[in-house]
Amino acid sequence: MKIPMLDLVRQYHQLKAEIDHAVLSVLESGSYIMGPQVKDFEDRLAEFLGGQHCIGVASGSDALLLSLHAMGIGAGDRVIVPSFTFFATAGSVVRMGATPVFVDVEPSTYNMDMEKTAQLMESDRSIKAVIPVHIFGLPVDMARMMELSSNYGVKVIEDACQAINADVFMAGNSRPSKAGTIGSTGCFSFFPSKNLNAYGDAGAIVTNDENLAEQLRILRVHGAKPKYYHGMAGYNSRLDTIQAAVLNVKLNYLNEWTDKRRKVAAVYDRYFQQTGLLEALKWPEVRDGHVFHQYVVECSRRDELAAFLQKRGIATAIYYPVPLHLQPCFQQLGGMAKDCPIAEEVCQRVLALPIDPELRAADIEYIVGNIKDFYA
Repeated sequence: MKIPMLDLVRQYHQLKAEIDHAVLSVLESGSYIMGPQVKDFEDRLAEFLGGQHCIGVASGSDALLLSLHAMGIGAGDRVIVPSFTFFATAGSVVRMGATPVFVDVEPSTYNMDMEKTAQLMESDRSIKAVIPVHIFGLPVDMARMMELSSNYGVKVIEDACQAINADVFMAGNSRPSKAGTIGSTGCFSFFPSKNLNAYGDAGAIVTNDENLAEQLRILRVHGAKPKYYHGMAGYNSRLDTIQAAVLNVKLNYLNEWTDKRRKVAAVYDRYFQQTGLLEALKWPEVRDGHVFHQYVVECSRRDELAAFLQKRGIATAIYYPVPLHLQPCFQQLGGMAKDCPIAEEVCQRVLALPIDPELRAADIEYIVGNIKDFYA
């Protein structure tokens, strides 16, 4: 068998007629930059998530960068970020001239450790913002996060790049909120491997703050309003019209794909429960709200297992091999081994398994069976 992490070609062929029509409509319109499909997608995504404003940008990384800029985060400011996440979370902070302050993660969720985050805010009043990352699609405890934000006057930028359509349960609300709609802004990526995916780089920012939304719209077009009149130095970070057209098609299927990912995770969970590998392997809990952008296990002899599975035709990936506080480009910040011990240990043990929404029970049985064979 050959089992990829995610079969994007199969997904395209399932939607080929709709995708081709959407793309050709853009090509035949001649409206290639900020065409009507962009505004249509922004309006539909805002409604889908329950946010008031959506601003399409060029990537998830730019969504983080523009959010920081719009909130006035810059030189001399300090921003809390988890050490266990994709580089862009901290990279955007550095690009604004601010300083990332790395915090360890919880061993059960891989999300940022809330108690350590609270301790940082209490001890360092120069911290101006925090970027909670809903890692692998599992929401952060946003009720606690917003409580800390209120107590310490710290702005919250949600990194929801891996968590579109994830449910966040807030006390007092009869219905769950969506990840990315609770902080000052929520940042989304539509990179091809994401749960809602484009055919290139694409991103969006969601906010309920009208003034922030207006500033973000200006920032993405070189800081100009009206055109050629620049009140600020902005960016060239527009959502491409063709990508918006593709996303408009795929948004119709996001609920279905989310349900399928959750079902795939539940089947994994059932098969892993039968293996008896508790000492060698830790698999994620199937929790309410989780959208399983990745299905990540924690295992001993990780690299040997990955090589073994590759020989059996099973793709895997390592997210992430190096914690951010030990990345070479952040050496000047003084990060040392043991600063974030959970993140450091996790980086030596995590392995992402295939999480295609179309995975069959037989595929998952084959994957789990081969993992059991390896440890046997």
